Amino acid sequence: MSDRTPAGQFLDAAIGLLQRVRDEEAEQIAAAGTLLADTVAAGGRLFAFGAGHSSLAAQDLVYRAGGLALMNLLAVPGTVGVDVVPATLGSALERVDGLASAVLDTSPLRSGDTLVVISLSGRNALPVEMAARARALGVRVVGVTSVAYATETTSRNASGTFLKDHCDIVLDSKIAVGDAELTLDTVAAPFAPASTVVTSALLQAVMATAAAVLADRGIEPPLLRSGNVDGGHEWNAQVFDLYADRIFYRH
Repeated sequence: MSDRTPAGQFLDAAIGLLQRVRDEEAEQIAAAGTLLADTVAAGGRLFAFGAGHSSLAAQDLVYRAGGLALMNLLAVPGTVGVDVVPATLGSALERVDGLASAVLDTSPLRSGDTLVVISLSGRNALPVEMAARARALGVRVVGVTSVAYATETTSRNASGTFLKDHCDIVLDSKIAVGDAELTLDTVAAPFAPASTVVTSALLQAVMATAAAVLADRGIEPPLLRSGNVDGGHEWNAQVFDLYADRIFYRH
């Protein structure tokens, strides 16, 4: 029996999006996971970037129980979360030309690394420039975005391009423009965003693929365990020691 409450409708919408991602993005997920595995196997480093609420999915990959220890957060001050006051500053910084280049030029990224760039709209200057500049440095780029924005909105980057135009692999989250799944006659604006749920799940599917690909090649995936299970801290300490030169969130 269908649940027609707003809660039920939202959960159904999220489940539907996850099913679409599973069925329609399988090839891209496999390619992205394999790219991460290739990077790890070749001695490269992994980074994730997102601004505003897109940063939530990036942070979910870093220092994560069950996740790859080598995933580092590439942070742009002022854009990582709504803790900055005013919160609107983060949105404004996303539109600043040149900021991504300044961040990359002072970051540890180098040729042979892989960077995951997350931007729902993919239209702002910061993520577009981040992807383009990273590729110019020899970094492989996985973009996670809603491709629909490229046909239904205009770019805010001086080049007129979108994030999807500067990636080695593009993962389409299928989120509708506006990121709101529900409407009611009694509510003026659409509501109930699903992008965080879908983007995080999409990226965890990529991480799972990477771990499995490494294992298939006879390489122990550098995974972290929960610090809340017996032996977790000891396990993680060994991983940190083994990959100290590729983990930057402990420095």
